[in-house]
Amino acid sequence: MTTKASRATISDVAKAANTGKTSVSRYLNGEKHLLSPPLLERIEKAIADLDYRPSQMARGLKRGRTRLIGLIIADITNPYSVNVLSGIEAACREKGFTPLVCNTNNELDQELHYLDLLRSYQVEGIVVNAVGMREEGLSRLQQSALPMVLIDRKIPDFACDVVGLDNSQAATTATEHLIEQGFEALLFLSEPLGTVNTRQERLKAFRHTAERYPGVVAQNAETPLHETERLDNILRQFHQQYRGIRKAVMSANGALTLQVARSLKRIGLHWGADIGLLGFDELEWAELAGVGITTLKQPTWQIGYAALEQVVKRIEGHEETVREQVFSGELIVRGSTAR
Repeated sequence: MTTKASRATISDVAKAANTGKTSVSRYLNGEKHLLSPPLLERIEKAIADLDYRPSQMARGLKRGRTRLIGLIIADITNPYSVNVLSGIEAACREKGFTPLVCNTNNELDQELHYLDLLRSYQVEGIVVNAVGMREEGLSRLQQSALPMVLIDRKIPDFACDVVGLDNSQAATTATEHLIEQGFEALLFLSEPLGTVNTRQERLKAFRHTAERYPGVVAQNAETPLHETERLDNILRQFHQQYRGIRKAVMSANGALTLQVARSLKRIGLHWGADIGLLGFDELEWAELAGVGITTLKQPTWQIGYAALEQVVKRIEGHEETVREQVFSGELIVRGSTAR
């Protein structure tokens, strides 16, 4: 008999049931019809007494399936990521997969580390919210030949299925809303653009939309998320530069919107009264923040669910051409952009 400190094995079960390992394997693999009722009863009792739990990893590897999906997430603290993960997890449950979640904290080296780690676990596919893989990472991905879907961010020069927001449509809708509300000076604020296509696409649509309105001044600025002094200076200068006219800030993501709200409070400005504010991503606190903050809501749960669906299709052998699946955003208007 095994102790609680040690894990029971299939040999322990066979010995306790007074049978061979083959019979126990048949029981575990659903071939109970091949076993006599007395033997079934002995095996069931031995499993219960020993609290035997078979290794799903080992059983999966024997069949060539692990039913594991690797998830590489850029920033798990971001509300966007939390909601996307909820959709992925729901789809995993429905389709019989288990997600292995790796948070890179927006660090390239961590991205490479987790990519190797997931391959060692023999995941059947990967869903990636990429930081921005370098040549080394691309080479590893191509060599692995694992079914993969990207969420939100594309990887330059890498052909892969992508699921995310229609950034052009969303940024156009948001910019048009600000202009229709009478704002004459607009500032698109983002973290450093780098190779992150979502930031680039939103900025491009912002500029193109503003250009259609001759009386509107459009600027953009970049700031690392937690450089508070830099952010304060950008917003203070923008406000002072356009004194006497209506002005608004468009924030490129939810985490930055929170920092902008804090910065405005620090420098003594009120969104809605002194300056307009519109942020990408719907945040729970947005409707509670004084007059409320206008947001561009992404269907994040649906994006996560669709990404997992697509990677499962690839695992099952679907060979359709690489595609980009985009979802429309929804503008939620609140007091921060009211006339």
